[in-house]
Amino acid sequence: MDSEWALNPVVRRDVQVSELLKSLGGDVFPDRRKHLVELLDIDENWHMHAVSDGTSSSGKLTTGERRRVQLAMGLLRPWTVLLLDEVTVDLDVLVRSDLLEFLRQETESRLCTIVYCTHIFDGLAGWPTHLLKMSVGKVMAFDSMTEIERISNGRQNGFANSALFEICLAWLKEDKKERGRRGNESRKLWKDLPEEIRGPLSVHDQRSTAHTRIERWKQVPHVEDD
Repeated sequence: MDSEWALNPVVRRDVQVSELLKSLGGDVFPDRRKHLVELLDIDENWHMHAVSDGTSSSGKLTTGERRRVQLAMGLLRPWTVLLLDEVTVDLDVLVRSDLLEFLRQETESRLCTIVYCTHIFDGLAGWPTHLLKMSVGKVMAFDSMTEIERISNGRQNGFANSALFEICLAWLKEDKKERGRRGNESRKLWKDLPEEIRGPLSVHDQRSTAHTRIERWKQVPHVEDD
């Protein structure tokens, strides 16, 4: 699940939340459905075309009901591996805290794994069991939080930050230093990356000045329709 789901026109139609949950197995997992609806503070009588996606027409932040419905839909069926990308960005502090506790209990009560990508560290200090750093598709660092906290012990900078925050901050500083100033980046070109990361080069790639997958895609020539 990611933060772009709320922009999908399919979930902006006049569909009642109860029908959406039913279509995904809500009647098969009634206890789980009830628990998620209560935990995420959802009204099953909501209609998707009428609920908020995090911003109102005036641009002021609202309650992010659409995000909560997304989470209920995605978590309704028990999963083995769950990929989350910034899904708590629109949640208030209480709902976010309850959601993280629910996810922790899931991994502690049955065999399952969560991979969570986020830049919001509030309330996460004791939540993850492992920390993973990736760069251009390659694993740069991976360790248990127990080991990270041991290594980070005594290296705090005087602020009341967790070991998780401090190690991620250090990684970001390293990445920025390696990248260089905006407009004068020192990153390798896409074509200069190891083949196991970028895959085989096309004829276009040989002449490309792209650094990332997105930059590469933007530089691919588009064929005009007749």
